[in-house]
Amino acid sequence: MMSQDTSVMNRIFFLILILGLSVKGYSQIEISNKFKAIPPKSKEVKIKPVVPPIPGPPKVMPYVPTPLPENNFIVPKNEIIVASKAYRRNQDLGIYKTNSKTAKVEYRDGAYVDGDRIRIYVNFKVVDYEVILEGDFKGFEVKLEKGVNRIDFEALNEGFAAPNTAEYRVYDDKGKLISASQWNIGQGYMATIIVEKE
Repeated sequence: MMSQDTSVMNRIFFLILILGLSVKGYSQIEISNKFKAIPPKSKEVKIKPVVPPIPGPPKVMPYVPTPLPENNFIVPKNEIIVASKAYRRNQDLGIYKTNSKTAKVEYRDGAYVDGDRIRIYVNFKVVDYEVILEGDFKGFEVKLEKGVNRIDFEALNEGFAAPNTAEYRVYDDKGKLISASQWNIGQGYMATIIVEKE
């Protein structure tokens, strides 16, 4: 019984001995205070000077003039224009294209209110026999036919100050302005707008 206990004790002792030796073998030895680290070798950094490149002379493109277009203007004759007779003619106010079903036409006296009177035609039919132009816009709505729709304003007089002057505006069915301008016509003459429905 004693021998078994001794044998177990011997084994335990042997195991502790081996463990103690192995721990000692792997332990780190303390470094003495006499240790000095080796400083790294210092190298001087050589800086190369940066020299900007010298630009060459700028490229010069030779000037090549474009040819002038041929002059097709007609020199007017030396006709004497009399200012009082310049408005004694019909006035074309232009052709305007739209997809609108209707057009709203508004008009008023173009200068100061001086009693100008007009007659209005749409496609050669009288819309209003006599309209006195005032300071505020007034007008009418036209149902547009496919193709050309002609609106004429005939000057019935020239008011107190010639000529018959008016400012007009034409809007499409969405309220978008199609045309806006003025006319200056003498008595008996017409100002004409063409609205072409596409």
